[in-house]
Amino acid sequence: MTLITLLGKSQAEVGKEFYFLGPLNDCRDCKLKGVCFNLEPGSRYRVIEVRDQTHSCHEFMDDEVTAAVVEKIATPAAIPKKQAIDGSMITYQESKCQDLSCDNYWLCHAPGKTEGTKYSVKSVLGDMKCPKGDKMVRVDLF
Repeated sequence: MTLITLLGKSQAEVGKEFYFLGPLNDCRDCKLKGVCFNLEPGSRYRVIEVRDQTHSCHEFMDDEVTAAVVEKIATPAAIPKKQAIDGSMITYQESKCQDLSCDNYWLCHAPGKTEGTKYSVKSVLGDMKCPKGDKMVRVDLF
């Protein structure tokens, strides 16, 4: 499914990926907020087309945003092996590990994903080596 949204000029590039974390409070009175904030908070998107339309925006350094077509894409994450079934729905639980130097940290603490929220396991990508010995697998969440 594709959507049209507004992005800063530096973000509006085909192939670029980003996480939409939610609307900005300063934008609540903007006439274009329905286009800027039609994305799902916590989801990851890829720009698939950039349009010629630009609009003024006081929130971006260059004061302009560009219309772009985006598609929602899966978020890479790590989950316990016992939950890893293609197509299943899981309740996301962030790892309790706080080792910022671990290569898997951003998989175990998936950006945009909220603890206690249900997500679909789009695909199981394989076992991971956890320094703590936890049995974790890499998955794509949607």
